[in-house]
Amino acid sequence: MDMRTARSSRSMKVLVAAGIAAAVTLGAGAPASARGTEGTKGPVRARPGDPVRPVLPAPTGPHPVGTVTSRLVDHSRHDPWVGSQPYRELMVSVWYPARKTGGSPRPAPYMAPGAAERWDAAAPHGIAKGAVDWAGMRTHAREAAPVDDRGGRRPVLLYSAGANDPRTWGTSLVEEMASRGYVVITVDHTYEAPGVQFPDGSVKGDKPLRDALAEVTDDRSLSALLKKVLDTRVADDKFVLDRLGALPHGLSRVVDRGRVGMLGQSGGGIAAAETMYEDKRVKAAVNLDGTLELNGEPKGTNLTPVARHGVDRPLLLMGRDGSDHTTEPSWRAFWSHTPGWKRDFTLRGSRHQTYTDLAAVLPQTGASRDVIEKNIGTVDPKRAVAAQRAYVASFFDRWLRDRDDHLLDGPSTRFPEVRHVP
Repeated sequence: MDMRTARSSRSMKVLVAAGIAAAVTLGAGAPASARGTEGTKGPVRARPGDPVRPVLPAPTGPHPVGTVTSRLVDHSRHDPWVGSQPYRELMVSVWYPARKTGGSPRPAPYMAPGAAERWDAAAPHGIAKGAVDWAGMRTHAREAAPVDDRGGRRPVLLYSAGANDPRTWGTSLVEEMASRGYVVITVDHTYEAPGVQFPDGSVKGDKPLRDALAEVTDDRSLSALLKKVLDTRVADDKFVLDRLGALPHGLSRVVDRGRVGMLGQSGGGIAAAETMYEDKRVKAAVNLDGTLELNGEPKGTNLTPVARHGVDRPLLLMGRDGSDHTTEPSWRAFWSHTPGWKRDFTLRGSRHQTYTDLAAVLPQTGASRDVIEKNIGTVDPKRAVAAQRAYVASFFDRWLRDRDDHLLDGPSTRFPEVRHVP
Protein backbone atom coordinates (compact mmCIF):
# COMPACT_ATOMS: atom_id res chain seq x y z
CA MET A 1 0.00 0.00 0.00
CA ASP A 2 1.58 3.27 -1.14
CA MET A 3 1.00 5.90 1.54
CA ARG A 4 1.82 9.41 0.36
CA THR A 5 2.18 11.27 3.66
CA ALA A 6 2.40 10.61 7.37
CA ARG A 7 -0.88 12.44 7.79
CA SER A 8 -2.68 10.22 5.31
CA SER A 9 -1.19 7.17 7.02
CA ARG A 10 -2.54 8.31 10.37
CA SER A 11 -5.92 9.05 8.83
CA MET A 12 -5.93 5.61 7.28
CA LYS A 13 -5.40 4.00 10.65
CA VAL A 14 -8.11 5.91 12.44
CA LEU A 15 -10.57 5.34 9.63
CA VAL A 16 -9.95 1.63 9.95
CA ALA A 17 -10.36 1.83 13.72
CA ALA A 18 -13.66 3.60 13.31
CA GLY A 19 -15.03 0.64 11.40
CA ILE A 20 -16.32 2.96 8.65
CA ALA A 21 -13.61 1.64 6.33
CA ALA A 22 -11.82 -1.65 6.65
CA ALA A 23 -9.11 0.04 4.59
CA VAL A 24 -9.09 3.09 2.34
CA THR A 25 -6.70 1.90 -0.33
CA LEU A 26 -4.90 3.36 -3.30
CA GLY A 27 -5.63 2.23 -6.80
CA ALA A 28 -8.30 2.03 -7.52
CA GLY A 29 -24.52 -12.76 -10.39
CA ALA A 30 -27.59 -15.59 -11.45
CA PRO A 31 -29.26 -18.66 -11.08
CA ALA A 32 -28.83 -22.36 -10.71
CA SER A 33 -26.55 -23.44 -7.92
CA ALA A 34 -23.06 -24.43 -9.01
CA ARG A 35 -22.63 -27.44 -6.84
CA GLY A 36 -20.64 -29.85 -8.96
CA THR A 37 -19.67 -27.13 -11.45
CA GLU A 38 -16.49 -25.22 -12.20
CA GLY A 39 -14.24 -24.61 -9.24
CA THR A 40 -15.96 -26.56 -6.50
CA LYS A 41 -12.88 -28.70 -5.78
CA GLY A 42 -10.56 -25.83 -4.90
CA PRO A 43 -8.81 -22.78 -6.31
CA VAL A 44 -7.90 -22.91 -9.98
CA ARG A 45 -5.53 -21.12 -12.36
CA ALA A 46 -6.01 -20.55 -16.07
CA ARG A 47 -2.37 -21.55 -16.57
CA PRO A 48 0.50 -22.37 -14.21
CA GLY A 49 1.87 -19.16 -12.75
CA ASP A 50 -1.32 -17.18 -13.38
CA PRO A 51 -3.27 -15.54 -10.56
CA VAL A 52 -5.38 -17.95 -8.57
CA ARG A 53 -9.18 -18.07 -8.86
CA PRO A 54 -10.38 -18.82 -5.34
CA VAL A 55 -13.60 -20.77 -4.90
CA LEU A 56 -16.25 -19.59 -2.47
CA PRO A 57 -18.04 -22.14 -0.27
CA ALA A 58 -21.14 -23.45 -2.01
CA PRO A 59 -24.46 -22.25 -0.58
CA THR A 60 -26.25 -24.87 1.48
CA GLY A 61 -29.91 -23.90 1.02
CA PRO A 62 -32.42 -25.83 -1.14
CA HIS A 63 -32.69 -23.24 -3.92
CA PRO A 64 -30.44 -22.68 -6.92
CA VAL A 65 -29.32 -19.05 -7.05
CA GLY A 66 -29.73 -16.46 -9.79
CA THR A 67 -28.38 -12.94 -10.08
CA VAL A 68 -28.85 -9.80 -12.16
CA THR A 69 -27.26 -6.36 -12.00
CA SER A 70 -28.89 -3.00 -12.46
CA ARG A 71 -28.05 0.71 -12.58
CA LEU A 72 -30.28 2.83 -10.36
CA VAL A 73 -30.48 6.62 -10.76
CA ASP A 74 -31.78 8.95 -8.06
CA HIS A 75 -32.73 12.21 -9.76
CA SER A 76 -33.91 13.76 -6.50
CA ARG A 77 -30.40 14.61 -5.23
CA HIS A 78 -27.02 15.76 -6.47
CA ASP A 79 -24.20 13.32 -5.93
CA PRO A 80 -22.76 14.08 -2.48
CA TRP A 81 -19.19 13.28 -3.60
CA VAL A 82 -19.31 15.02 -6.98
CA GLY A 83 -21.51 18.06 -6.54
CA SER A 84 -21.50 18.93 -10.23
CA GLN A 85 -23.34 15.68 -10.99
CA PRO A 86 -27.07 16.47 -10.69
CA TYR A 87 -28.09 12.92 -9.81
CA ARG A 88 -26.86 9.97 -7.75
CA GLU A 89 -26.26 6.69 -9.61
CA LEU A 90 -25.68 3.30 -8.05
CA MET A 91 -24.95 -0.22 -9.20
CA VAL A 92 -26.73 -3.06 -7.44
CA SER A 93 -26.86 -6.81 -7.82
CA VAL A 94 -29.94 -8.82 -6.96
CA TRP A 95 -29.53 -12.43 -5.82
CA TYR A 96 -32.59 -14.65 -5.69
CA PRO A 97 -33.97 -18.20 -5.59
CA ALA A 98 -34.07 -19.49 -9.16
CA ARG A 99 -35.53 -22.32 -11.14
CA LYS A 100 -33.09 -25.05 -12.14
CA THR A 101 -33.08 -24.30 -15.86
CA GLY A 102 -32.30 -21.26 -17.95
CA GLY A 103 -29.92 -18.35 -17.65
CA SER A 104 -26.23 -18.31 -18.41
CA PRO A 105 -24.64 -21.77 -18.77
CA ARG A 106 -21.73 -20.72 -16.53
CA PRO A 107 -21.71 -19.29 -13.00
CA ALA A 108 -21.65 -15.51 -12.88
CA PRO A 109 -18.30 -13.73 -12.43
CA TYR A 110 -17.37 -12.49 -8.99
CA MET A 111 -16.64 -8.97 -10.25
CA ALA A 112 -16.96 -6.95 -13.44
CA PRO A 113 -13.58 -6.51 -15.19
CA GLY A 114 -13.21 -2.78 -14.50
CA ALA A 115 -14.14 -3.12 -10.84
CA ALA A 116 -11.85 -6.16 -10.52
CA GLU A 117 -8.90 -4.17 -11.90
CA ARG A 118 -9.38 -1.45 -9.28
CA TRP A 119 -9.83 -3.98 -6.47
CA ASP A 120 -6.66 -5.80 -7.47
CA ALA A 121 -4.72 -2.53 -7.60
CA ALA A 122 -5.78 -1.90 -4.02
CA ALA A 123 -4.00 -5.09 -2.84
CA PRO A 124 -6.89 -5.57 -0.42
CA HIS A 125 -6.68 -6.94 3.11
CA GLY A 126 -3.42 -8.88 2.92
CA ILE A 127 -3.83 -10.10 -0.68
CA ALA A 128 -0.93 -9.07 -2.90
CA LYS A 129 -1.59 -7.25 -6.15
CA GLY A 130 -1.86 -9.77 -8.98
CA ALA A 131 -2.35 -12.76 -6.67
CA VAL A 132 -6.07 -13.25 -7.46
CA ASP A 133 -7.92 -13.22 -10.76
CA TRP A 134 -10.93 -11.32 -9.42
CA ALA A 135 -12.64 -11.04 -12.80
CA GLY A 136 -12.09 -14.74 -13.57
CA MET A 137 -13.31 -15.87 -10.17
CA ARG A 138 -16.84 -17.32 -10.24
CA THR A 139 -19.84 -17.29 -7.94
CA HIS A 140 -22.38 -20.10 -7.49
CA ALA A 141 -25.15 -18.14 -9.22
CA ARG A 142 -26.17 -17.92 -12.87
CA GLU A 143 -26.91 -14.65 -14.57
CA ALA A 144 -30.53 -13.97 -15.45
CA ALA A 145 -31.77 -17.40 -14.43
CA PRO A 146 -35.58 -17.67 -14.28
CA VAL A 147 -36.96 -16.48 -10.95
CA ASP A 148 -38.57 -19.15 -8.80
CA ASP A 149 -41.93 -17.51 -8.22
CA ARG A 150 -43.48 -20.54 -6.55
CA GLY A 151 -44.45 -20.18 -2.91
CA GLY A 152 -45.53 -16.56 -2.90
CA ARG A 153 -43.61 -13.41 -2.12
CA ARG A 154 -40.22 -13.63 -0.43
CA PRO A 155 -38.50 -11.54 2.25
CA VAL A 156 -35.88 -9.14 0.94
CA LEU A 157 -32.51 -8.18 2.42
CA LEU A 158 -30.18 -5.28 1.64
CA TYR A 159 -26.48 -6.05 2.05
CA SER A 160 -23.87 -3.31 2.55
CA ALA A 161 -20.14 -4.02 2.44
CA GLY A 162 -17.55 -2.20 4.54
CA ALA A 163 -16.59 1.30 3.49
CA ASN A 164 -14.19 1.31 0.53
CA ASP A 165 -15.04 -2.34 -0.15
CA PRO A 166 -17.02 -3.52 -3.21
CA ARG A 167 -20.56 -4.87 -3.01
CA THR A 168 -19.20 -8.33 -3.88
CA TRP A 169 -17.18 -8.62 -0.67
CA GLY A 170 -19.92 -10.57 1.14
CA THR A 171 -20.93 -12.88 -1.71
CA SER A 172 -20.54 -16.09 0.31
CA LEU A 173 -23.10 -14.91 2.85
CA VAL A 174 -25.37 -13.31 0.23
CA GLU A 175 -25.54 -16.48 -1.88
CA GLU A 176 -26.33 -18.49 1.22
CA MET A 177 -29.30 -16.30 2.05
CA ALA A 178 -30.58 -16.44 -1.54
CA SER A 179 -30.30 -20.23 -1.51
CA ARG A 180 -32.46 -20.22 1.63
CA GLY A 181 -35.26 -18.33 -0.09
CA TYR A 182 -34.41 -14.65 0.33
CA VAL A 183 -34.05 -11.97 -2.32
CA VAL A 184 -30.83 -10.10 -1.50
CA ILE A 185 -29.76 -6.76 -2.95
CA THR A 186 -26.09 -5.75 -2.72
CA VAL A 187 -25.27 -2.07 -3.15
CA ASP A 188 -22.13 -0.36 -4.41
CA HIS A 189 -21.77 3.14 -2.99
CA THR A 190 -20.37 5.09 -5.92
CA TYR A 191 -17.16 7.13 -5.40
CA GLU A 192 -16.57 5.30 -2.13
CA ALA A 193 -15.98 1.75 -3.40
CA PRO A 194 -12.60 1.36 -5.17
CA GLY A 195 -14.27 0.83 -8.54
CA VAL A 196 -17.90 0.67 -9.65
CA GLN A 197 -18.43 -0.48 -13.24
CA PHE A 198 -21.56 0.73 -15.03
CA PRO A 199 -23.35 -0.85 -18.02
CA ASP A 200 -21.63 1.50 -20.51
CA GLY A 201 -18.26 0.15 -19.35
CA SER A 202 -17.27 3.25 -17.39
CA VAL A 203 -15.70 2.76 -13.98
CA LYS A 204 -16.18 5.29 -11.19
CA GLY A 205 -13.36 5.16 -8.66
CA ASP A 206 -12.90 6.33 -5.08
CA LYS A 207 -10.84 9.50 -5.72
CA PRO A 208 -13.50 11.78 -4.18
CA LEU A 209 -13.33 9.82 -0.92
CA ARG A 210 -9.56 9.81 -0.99
CA ASP A 211 -9.43 13.53 -1.67
CA ALA A 212 -11.71 14.10 1.31
CA LEU A 213 -9.51 11.88 3.45
CA ALA A 214 -6.45 13.92 2.47
CA GLU A 215 -8.17 16.99 3.92
CA VAL A 216 -8.56 15.39 7.35
CA THR A 217 -6.42 17.29 9.86
CA ASP A 218 -7.91 16.47 13.26
CA ASP A 219 -10.54 14.42 15.06
CA ARG A 220 -13.27 16.93 14.26
CA SER A 221 -12.69 16.85 10.50
CA LEU A 222 -12.40 13.07 10.60
CA SER A 223 -15.75 12.78 12.38
CA ALA A 224 -17.31 15.06 9.78
CA LEU A 225 -16.02 12.80 6.99
CA LEU A 226 -17.27 9.68 8.73
CA LYS A 227 -20.68 11.31 9.12
CA LYS A 228 -20.75 12.11 5.40
CA VAL A 229 -19.92 8.50 4.54
CA LEU A 230 -22.68 7.21 6.82
CA ASP A 231 -25.27 9.78 5.70
CA THR A 232 -24.56 8.99 2.05
CA ARG A 233 -24.91 5.27 2.63
CA VAL A 234 -28.18 5.65 4.51
CA ALA A 235 -29.59 7.86 1.74
CA ASP A 236 -28.48 5.29 -0.85
CA ASP A 237 -30.12 2.47 1.09
CA LYS A 238 -33.40 4.37 1.46
CA PHE A 239 -33.40 5.02 -2.29
CA VAL A 240 -32.90 1.31 -3.00
CA LEU A 241 -35.85 0.56 -0.71
CA ASP A 242 -37.88 3.06 -2.74
CA ARG A 243 -37.10 1.03 -5.85
CA LEU A 244 -38.22 -2.37 -4.57
CA GLY A 245 -41.31 -2.06 -6.73
CA ALA A 246 -39.21 -1.61 -9.87
CA LEU A 247 -36.53 -4.31 -9.64
CA PRO A 248 -35.15 -5.84 -12.86
CA HIS A 249 -35.94 -9.28 -14.24
CA GLY A 250 -39.47 -9.32 -12.82
CA LEU A 251 -38.15 -9.61 -9.27
CA SER A 252 -40.58 -7.04 -7.88
CA ARG A 253 -43.31 -9.67 -8.36
CA VAL A 254 -41.72 -11.94 -5.76
CA VAL A 255 -40.50 -9.37 -3.22
CA ASP A 256 -42.48 -8.86 -0.04
CA ARG A 257 -41.99 -5.18 0.80
CA GLY A 258 -43.50 -5.78 4.22
CA ARG A 259 -40.61 -8.11 5.17
CA VAL A 260 -37.38 -6.16 4.71
CA GLY A 261 -34.11 -6.70 6.56
CA MET A 262 -30.62 -5.23 6.34
CA LEU A 263 -27.18 -6.55 7.07
CA GLY A 264 -23.63 -5.43 6.57
CA GLN A 265 -20.04 -5.62 7.74
CA SER A 266 -18.03 -2.77 9.29
CA GLY A 267 -19.28 0.49 7.70
CA GLY A 268 -22.05 -1.60 6.17
CA GLY A 269 -23.08 -2.84 9.59
CA ILE A 270 -23.28 0.73 10.84
CA ALA A 271 -25.37 1.67 7.81
CA ALA A 272 -27.70 -1.30 8.40
CA ALA A 273 -28.32 -0.28 12.02
CA GLU A 274 -28.73 3.42 11.20
CA THR A 275 -31.00 2.83 8.21
CA MET A 276 -33.27 0.68 10.38
CA TYR A 277 -33.32 3.46 13.00
CA GLU A 278 -34.35 6.04 10.37
CA ASP A 279 -36.62 3.94 8.15
CA LYS A 280 -39.50 1.89 9.53
CA ARG A 281 -39.54 -0.25 6.40
CA VAL A 282 -36.53 -2.15 7.77
CA LYS A 283 -37.92 -4.70 10.24
CA ALA A 284 -34.66 -6.28 11.46
CA ALA A 285 -30.91 -5.74 10.98
CA VAL A 286 -27.54 -7.42 11.50
CA ASN A 287 -24.38 -5.47 12.29
CA LEU A 288 -21.22 -7.49 11.63
CA ASP A 289 -18.43 -5.79 13.59
CA GLY A 290 -19.32 -2.19 12.83
CA THR A 291 -18.79 0.42 15.57
CA LEU A 292 -21.66 2.84 16.15
CA GLU A 293 -19.68 6.01 16.67
CA LEU A 294 -18.01 8.51 14.35
CA ASN A 295 -14.54 8.61 15.88
CA GLY A 296 -11.12 7.46 14.82
CA GLU A 297 -10.70 5.58 18.07
CA PRO A 298 -13.51 4.12 20.22
CA LYS A 299 -14.36 6.73 22.85
CA GLY A 300 -18.12 6.46 23.28
CA THR A 301 -18.55 9.98 21.91
CA ASN A 302 -19.93 11.22 18.57
CA LEU A 303 -22.40 8.35 18.76
CA THR A 304 -24.69 7.60 15.87
CA PRO A 305 -28.41 8.20 16.55
CA VAL A 306 -29.10 4.47 16.78
CA ALA A 307 -26.47 4.20 19.55
CA ARG A 308 -27.78 7.29 21.38
CA HIS A 309 -31.42 6.33 21.29
CA GLY A 310 -31.61 2.58 20.61
CA VAL A 311 -34.14 1.04 18.27
CA ASP A 312 -37.54 -0.59 18.60
CA ARG A 313 -36.90 -3.48 16.21
CA PRO A 314 -34.53 -6.48 16.50
CA LEU A 315 -30.81 -5.96 15.97
CA LEU A 316 -28.13 -8.67 16.03
CA LEU A 317 -24.56 -7.68 16.87
CA MET A 318 -21.72 -10.01 15.87
CA GLY A 319 -18.21 -8.87 16.69
CA ARG A 320 -14.63 -9.96 16.29
CA ASP A 321 -12.86 -11.60 19.22
CA GLY A 322 -12.83 -9.21 22.17
CA SER A 323 -15.37 -6.77 20.73
CA ASP A 324 -18.84 -6.84 22.30
CA HIS A 325 -21.22 -4.55 24.17
CA THR A 326 -19.17 -4.87 27.34
CA THR A 327 -15.95 -3.64 25.66
CA GLU A 328 -17.08 -1.49 22.70
CA PRO A 329 -18.35 1.89 24.01
CA SER A 330 -20.85 2.59 21.22
CA TRP A 331 -22.30 -0.91 21.45
CA ARG A 332 -22.63 -0.41 25.21
CA ALA A 333 -24.60 2.78 24.59
CA PHE A 334 -26.85 1.07 22.08
CA TRP A 335 -27.39 -1.83 24.49
CA SER A 336 -28.44 0.43 27.35
CA HIS A 337 -30.87 2.39 25.18
CA THR A 338 -32.56 -0.63 23.58
CA PRO A 339 -35.00 -2.39 25.92
CA GLY A 340 -36.38 -4.67 23.21
CA TRP A 341 -34.94 -7.75 21.48
CA LYS A 342 -31.20 -7.68 20.86
CA ARG A 343 -28.40 -10.24 20.86
CA ASP A 344 -24.61 -10.04 20.96
CA PHE A 345 -22.28 -12.81 19.80
CA THR A 346 -18.54 -12.84 19.18
CA LEU A 347 -16.53 -15.25 17.08
CA ARG A 348 -13.55 -16.51 19.05
CA GLY A 349 -10.23 -16.09 17.29
CA SER A 350 -11.69 -13.79 14.63
CA ARG A 351 -10.61 -10.43 13.20
CA HIS A 352 -12.52 -7.60 11.55
CA GLN A 353 -12.31 -9.09 8.04
CA THR A 354 -13.37 -12.56 9.15
CA TYR A 355 -16.94 -11.40 8.45
CA THR A 356 -16.22 -11.00 4.72
CA ASP A 357 -15.20 -13.20 1.80
CA LEU A 358 -11.60 -12.83 2.98
CA ALA A 359 -12.18 -15.80 5.28
CA ALA A 360 -12.71 -18.00 2.22
CA VAL A 361 -10.36 -16.28 -0.21
CA LEU A 362 -7.17 -15.55 1.72
CA PRO A 363 -6.24 -19.16 2.63
CA GLN A 364 -6.44 -20.07 -1.08
CA THR A 365 -3.88 -17.45 -2.14
CA GLY A 366 -0.87 -19.16 -0.60
CA ALA A 367 -0.61 -16.52 2.12
CA SER A 368 1.58 -17.32 5.10
CA ARG A 369 0.13 -18.24 8.45
CA ASP A 370 1.22 -14.86 9.83
CA VAL A 371 -0.69 -13.01 7.10
CA ILE A 372 -3.76 -15.17 7.60
CA GLU A 373 -3.79 -14.68 11.36
CA LYS A 374 -3.23 -10.93 11.01
CA ASN A 375 -6.20 -10.54 8.68
CA ILE A 376 -8.73 -13.21 9.62
CA GLY A 377 -7.42 -14.51 12.94
CA THR A 378 -6.90 -17.99 14.29
CA VAL A 379 -10.46 -19.23 13.84
CA ASP A 380 -10.88 -22.03 11.31
CA PRO A 381 -12.04 -20.25 8.13
CA LYS A 382 -14.59 -22.90 7.19
CA ARG A 383 -16.10 -22.81 10.66
CA ALA A 384 -16.17 -19.02 10.56
CA VAL A 385 -18.16 -19.05 7.31
CA ALA A 386 -20.54 -21.71 8.63
CA ALA A 387 -21.15 -19.82 11.88
CA GLN A 388 -21.76 -16.51 10.17
CA ARG A 389 -24.24 -18.10 7.77
CA ALA A 390 -26.07 -19.96 10.52
CA TYR A 391 -26.49 -17.01 12.87
CA VAL A 392 -27.55 -14.55 10.19
CA ALA A 393 -30.03 -17.03 8.73
CA SER A 394 -31.42 -17.88 12.17
CA PHE A 395 -31.95 -14.19 12.90
CA PHE A 396 -33.79 -13.31 9.70
CA ASP A 397 -35.79 -16.56 9.71
CA ARG A 398 -36.98 -15.66 13.20
CA TRP A 399 -38.00 -12.07 12.44
CA LEU A 400 -39.00 -12.16 8.77
CA ARG A 401 -40.38 -15.72 8.49
CA ASP A 402 -41.57 -16.57 11.99
CA ARG A 403 -39.29 -19.61 12.12
CA ASP A 404 -37.22 -20.06 15.26
CA ASP A 405 -34.47 -22.68 15.51
CA HIS A 406 -33.47 -21.25 18.94
CA LEU A 407 -29.82 -20.83 17.90
CA LEU A 408 -29.93 -17.24 19.19
CA ASP A 409 -31.24 -18.17 22.63
CA GLY A 410 -27.74 -18.53 24.11
CA PRO A 411 -24.57 -20.62 23.82
CA SER A 412 -24.76 -23.46 21.30
CA THR A 413 -22.91 -26.77 21.19
CA ARG A 414 -23.22 -26.59 17.39
CA PHE A 415 -20.88 -23.59 17.35
CA PRO A 416 -18.47 -23.67 20.29
CA GLU A 417 -16.38 -20.98 18.59
CA VAL A 418 -19.24 -18.52 19.02
CA ARG A 419 -19.54 -16.78 22.38
CA HIS A 420 -22.90 -15.45 23.54
CA VAL A 421 -22.52 -12.15 25.42
CA PRO A 422 -25.58 -11.67 27.67
